[in-house]
Amino acid sequence: MSNLDDILKSRRDTRHFTTDEVPDEVIQKALQAGHWAPSVGLTDATRYFLIKSNEVKTSIKKLFLDYNKKAAELTDNEDQKELYNSLKLEAIEEAPIGLIIAYDRSVLNQFTIGTIGSNEAVKFSSVCAAQNIWLSLTEQGYGMGWVSILNYYQFKKILDLPENIEPLGYFCIGKPATNYNNQPMLQQLHWKQKSEAPICKEISEIHKINIPDFELNVKTENDNKIDFHKLLQEKIDSKTKPVGSLGTLETLAFQIATVFETLNPKIEKPTIVVFAADHGIANHGVSDYPQDVTRQMVTNFLDEGAAINVFCKQNNIELSIADAGVNYDFPTNTKLIDCKIAKGTQSFLHVSAMSESEVQLCFEKGKSIVENSAKSGSNCIGFGEMGIGNTSTASVLMSLLTGFPIEECIGKGTGVSDDKLTQKQNILKKAIENYSGQNDLLSQLSYFGGFEILQMAGGMLSAYENKMLILIDGFICTTAFLIASKINPNIKNNAVFCHCSAEKAHIKLLEYLEAKPILNLDLRLGEGTGCAIAFPILKSAEAFLNEMASFESAGISRK
Repeated sequence: MSNLDDILKSRRDTRHFTTDEVPDEVIQKALQAGHWAPSVGLTDATRYFLIKSNEVKTSIKKLFLDYNKKAAELTDNEDQKELYNSLKLEAIEEAPIGLIIAYDRSVLNQFTIGTIGSNEAVKFSSVCAAQNIWLSLTEQGYGMGWVSILNYYQFKKILDLPENIEPLGYFCIGKPATNYNNQPMLQQLHWKQKSEAPICKEISEIHKINIPDFELNVKTENDNKIDFHKLLQEKIDSKTKPVGSLGTLETLAFQIATVFETLNPKIEKPTIVVFAADHGIANHGVSDYPQDVTRQMVTNFLDEGAAINVFCKQNNIELSIADAGVNYDFPTNTKLIDCKIAKGTQSFLHVSAMSESEVQLCFEKGKSIVENSAKSGSNCIGFGEMGIGNTSTASVLMSLLTGFPIEECIGKGTGVSDDKLTQKQNILKKAIENYSGQNDLLSQLSYFGGFEILQMAGGMLSAYENKMLILIDGFICTTAFLIASKINPNIKNNAVFCHCSAEKAHIKLLEYLEAKPILNLDLRLGEGTGCAIAFPILKSAEAFLNEMASFESAGISRK
């Protein structure tokens, strides 16, 4: 072939191959074409792995079959499921050669031109390489098929790919056995019709974004609550028990009634919101888990398979998941609150994690989510989070806002080894040393912040304004509370610290805040699980205050 249009039109996702071998020179020419593809900032991050072993192919085929079964179950109806199952979507074992096209995210460990704004620019370079390989193979009379229906975590594990290598998928290469009537196979088999022409719309006007000012105004409480507090304490003390014998339950009952401004408080429509986002610092190996786990766990939340789903269901708590900045595009029909600021922050080892306007947007997004919850009738909201690398972000923010040395603010996070903990400590220490910005809160938050952490802080401030009970989970959420309390210290009146986590920095942070947690169960999962587990204790405090007999009503003599 020599005509470029013909090559482009005949570039098909090949799934039927002959048994012909693929000469080495064909592969080398195709890989060279991939190497010539555009590369953001000349990162040269694309990596290739060739597979000819039948044993390896069989293992990868098994991964495909597992996920293909799951995909079939997600079809809209039985007819579509039947059609889906009839499709040939791969040729892993039939194709003479398998190729893995991947990108090396460790290139982001150094400042990389072109990735400021989106770390995914490195991935996009590898996609350009895949396209060039496809076109080169087509021009040489060969074909390639892209297999993406895989569990990528298992895919990397069975191939022993390094943590920093992120595959685009598995590509089948060989001599095409058919030209599919010169049209995409899915179109030929009536799965979906491709539009005749590209979808293109000219943009001639800009849409102005209304970004609110970052407010640091502390609102003082002017209401005289002395009489109410006196009546409330008398109600608690008049219950048929020795004074103070219900311990923390009495403290909680007093707090709940004070927040709701009634002697007969009732928790209505309790809610937990899990905010999820990715962090650029995760590219430096500060976690034992790859960044894609953030996306995987959000999917798990949506599939109701995570710990927080179980505990919320157990305690009749409404659960919402908010995409504050996950490095992934979720389908638009998921039950997901879309408050994405960007696809993850930048690495604060080199540059500011976000802009000051993005900080302001985070607070506004968090505020909006909580306000909607309050309008629905909820007066109790818990905060949870998910984000690989967010313990690193929280550690740095804690150090800056409390004055504690960074060494005292670092924990094992997802459970890293001692060696990795030392590496994490050195990276964060270097990041703080590299910082040359101002010491004001806005500057620090924009340089070192995380989208989910700042949205939680904004949400907590909004919860206080809406006279809601605020349930604080573990270390990350307490760091978000720390930020919110720097803006309005009165927020502590509404805050219930649900547990003390196994993160050593959490103990120190709770002491700094003079906060007494309800539970100590060595939890370090996040997700808001501590809030859900502690919730029955809040209900017990509510119950005794509202339902327990008084000495007078029971006809029992006081001490």
